[in-house]
Amino acid sequence: MIVLKISNASEVMASKLGKFLESLTPDSLDQSTIEDIVIKKLVENLHAEGLKGEVASVRGLDLDGKELVVHDGLSVRRHQAF
Repeated sequence: MIVLKISNASEVMASKLGKFLESLTPDSLDQSTIEDIVIKKLVENLHAEGLKGEVASVRGLDLDGKELVVHDGLSVRRHQAF
């Protein structure tokens, strides 16, 4: 299993939308948008390589150094098979 943590979603959104528009969107929306884009591209690339599997965006799970932290309300936000 692979865990991927994106830590600069707001900065990426700001570079794509501009600082003003990014400041109007909540950080959780930025994170969700970037995760959706990454999942889409990841699935496209893995499928092109002939790999099969599943990928999910999960709320309530955090990577803190070598620790995997599970928070209350753990849920799958988005799931896609490839």
